[in-house]
Amino acid sequence: MKVVSCEPYVVATPPPHVGGMYWIFVKLGTACGVEGIGEVYAASFHPQVMKAAIEDVFERYLKGKDPHHIERLYREAYSSGFTQRADLTMMGVLSGLEIACWDIIGKAVGKPVYELIGGKVHDKLRTYTYLYPCDADGNYNYDNVELAVECALENKALGFTALKFDPAGPYTAYSGHMLSLEAMEKSAIFCQRIREVVGNDCDLLFGTHGQMTPASAIRLAKRLEPYDPLWFEEPVPPGQSEAMARVAAQTSIPIATGERLTTKYEFHDLLSHGAASILQMNLSRVGGILEGKKIAALAEVHYAQIAPHLYNGPVGAAASIQLATATPNFLIQESIGTWGGFHAEVLQEKIEWRDGYVIPSSKPGLGIELDMAVVKAHSPYTGKVLHLSMNPTPYDYKDQSGTDWKHMPEQ
Repeated sequence: MKVVSCEPYVVATPPPHVGGMYWIFVKLGTACGVEGIGEVYAASFHPQVMKAAIEDVFERYLKGKDPHHIERLYREAYSSGFTQRADLTMMGVLSGLEIACWDIIGKAVGKPVYELIGGKVHDKLRTYTYLYPCDADGNYNYDNVELAVECALENKALGFTALKFDPAGPYTAYSGHMLSLEAMEKSAIFCQRIREVVGNDCDLLFGTHGQMTPASAIRLAKRLEPYDPLWFEEPVPPGQSEAMARVAAQTSIPIATGERLTTKYEFHDLLSHGAASILQMNLSRVGGILEGKKIAALAEVHYAQIAPHLYNGPVGAAASIQLATATPNFLIQESIGTWGGFHAEVLQEKIEWRDGYVIPSSKPGLGIELDMAVVKAHSPYTGKVLHLSMNPTPYDYKDQSGTDWKHMPEQ
């Protein structure tokens, strides 16, 4: 079996752009007619740059090769250009191609990918969702605690047993910084009010995106501890595990992190420092399904768990579901609501979600197929804004109304 073709698609998401401004899909074809799909989660450059990068990596390291040879593909791409180290953009490209290879492999033998990486452990996968509170005009408002409380109750009624929110923004390119007293108080109020209405029926997942210094993160954690969140996410910027370990040592709240990390090497560094006990790798960025499996094994050795990150499209979600199904130390899967909306429209058949759980598909490969008519109707993305964005100005202690990833300008 040989891979002979690669078609990248940059799919523009419709407003309100839940899951990012666009998704980057790849479709691989083999000489014998088997096709596989993958997703690239890379946001450092405009997707037109990424499209060229995908084509370059495919031509160099995958065209004419056997899709079964995942380790060879990984090592050659990882070491590309004499680097032999994790490059965020290369790992995103590699991830999408690798996932597509697994889709081909599964389809070729008529098995779901999870049966090829250890076999099914879980018949259903616990999920969580962000709170997406809407005001009376139908606009998302993430700063209103009463709307957040209403949204929490709605999601609890749907069956979710874990809810995520992050009221400590905005997120600036100049992080980490010391949060204002107002921001810390607001964060505590969100936890208090949501805990009051959901009781013990839902875990609270407190999100941040690496915006604090260790000292600020420790101060905030002390305010949140009375409400017993399941995790405190990425409290300091990625890149220095020792700094995150200082936060972990000073709070009873488990530290979760990993959405912006790649490869087993960076996650090993986290674990060896005791910096996190919940790993949030994104399979469309981290290096793919096999690399995710290796990271899960590292976590298992350290009695840590995985909670795959997903703020992109449904192909990356399907890959995460395959890994989670075959992983003993799986904790919870990020869900984009109940997988409706555009996440469903772009697929021939939506991801099955039932009463708080994803039900893994028994279909071969990733278990999903793209609706190519929808993909092509929303391609290419013509906007200028990246998948996610940060406030380009430093943190303002008094004025915290700056644009961040949740308040994207329309294209």
